[in-house]
Amino acid sequence: MGGDPARLPAWWPTPAQLGLASGRRPSDERRLAFPVHPLTVGRPLEAALRAAGLDGEARLADRPLLDVRPTLSMRTVAVADDPLVHLKLPLTTSTLGMRNRRSVKPGTLIDGEVAQRLVEAVIAREPRFGATVLLADETTHLHAGHELLATLVRRYPPGLENATVVPLAGLLAPAPDGTLVIDGLAERHYSGDVLALLDDYLTLLFDFHTALFAYGIALESHQQNISLVFESGGANGGAVPRLRLLIKDHDGPRVHAIRLAAMVGGGPAADLCGFDDRRILTSGDGPVADVFTTITVHLCAAAPVFELARLGRAPLDTLLRRLRDRLTDAVDRLAVTRPGAAAALLRRRVLDADRLPVKAMVTAGTLFTKERSGAADINKHYVTGPNYLLRGSGR
Repeated sequence: MGGDPARLPAWWPTPAQLGLASGRRPSDERRLAFPVHPLTVGRPLEAALRAAGLDGEARLADRPLLDVRPTLSMRTVAVADDPLVHLKLPLTTSTLGMRNRRSVKPGTLIDGEVAQRLVEAVIAREPRFGATVLLADETTHLHAGHELLATLVRRYPPGLENATVVPLAGLLAPAPDGTLVIDGLAERHYSGDVLALLDDYLTLLFDFHTALFAYGIALESHQQNISLVFESGGANGGAVPRLRLLIKDHDGPRVHAIRLAAMVGGGPAADLCGFDDRRILTSGDGPVADVFTTITVHLCAAAPVFELARLGRAPLDTLLRRLRDRLTDAVDRLAVTRPGAAAALLRRRVLDADRLPVKAMVTAGTLFTKERSGAADINKHYVTGPNYLLRGSGR
């Protein structure tokens, strides 16, 4: 068993609570309750237990105990009596490509914890983000030697009881009254001004991710992994409502180790880079810029902008100009606060490039073999497309 059971929540069930009375065998005292996704019960779970050498040891509980609720992620459930705790459980399904399985390998749990601590270290050095960027705690996890026998215990930060937390993926979803979710949020927090909300979001998004880029870091925080946190004016002394970002699912970044070392020192950088998947560490800026572009720019910024335009909220060129302006502001700010190559690189590879990288996950994950596509990582295999940021730029 990998992981630290001592970190588990106090309510974590004991085998006795699940109907597996202790004392049947001497080893019962050492048993640990291990949650599995209901959709893996049956042949997938039986095969996983055999492969891990646990088919004679592990037993299904006689009864369920915890009530959970579904979340945006098909692998993740929220604990009903402790809603700030989510359990991420592996599945046998594949999404965005046949070989892109929704299982959980031991290394990804380690990498998520390492990446979290890395970003925490950057935030500690960039204190303006201490009040505006929140990270889910993903340092508690268990693994039993098979990709279907794993659990991530995700804890959301305290103090969200009176906040409105909305995943970016749901921001433009229809609300029950026929409007959009963003309309209700804008009415409540921005006097009905959807574009002012968008502007604040883009400003914070790009400020944070360009700062990470200066440290050689790009996160795979797409629309499902980033949430907007809104607080009413009364919650912060009557000031303008504060918008924060909440980030989860920390595994899968790209880190340029040399750039990180230049920012924090070689020793600290080495301590912060204990990743299991060595593909995370890169020898150049290119892979980091690719993740910044395909995740932060395409998915977190451009996707909602294109959808707002499709819905008729504003002309596309107007919205793209706003997106470009906010990214330009962030890059200009970076050039002042962190002089060096990072700002120039973002201008060259993102703002002013003729073409931008585009994910080709279905191609790499289903249509082609890895030998044919050359993909070292299905999630980070790219083609290119025209740079929509140049619309309205004068070029």
